[in-house]
Amino acid sequence: MNRKSLKLHPEAWGSAIHVRIQPRASQNEVVDILDDGTVKIRITAAPTDGKANELLIKFIAGILHCPASDISIIAGHTSKDKLIGINGLDSEKIDQILKGLVKNT
Repeated sequence: MNRKSLKLHPEAWGSAIHVRIQPRASQNEVVDILDDGTVKIRITAAPTDGKANELLIKFIAGILHCPASDISIIAGHTSKDKLIGINGLDSEKIDQILKGLVKNT
């Protein structure tokens, strides 16, 4: 079991999480929870024309079982470090799902 804490921000509308992406990966996957609580995610798309951001939103929506329209990039549109908003899901549910996907626990 992964004992690292996610950097989650519970809000009235849902939650926000810190994510670091690695574009141009061989597969889409949640890789790790970094020491600062950031979730590291690998994405197959290149970071051009917003393709990595689009795929990141679709990937997060898929693993959290929510519509992509409930996922938004709040900050970091052009950075590998992003703040992701997730409408309608509480922090505990997100924490449980993401920690369950981390492979190197």
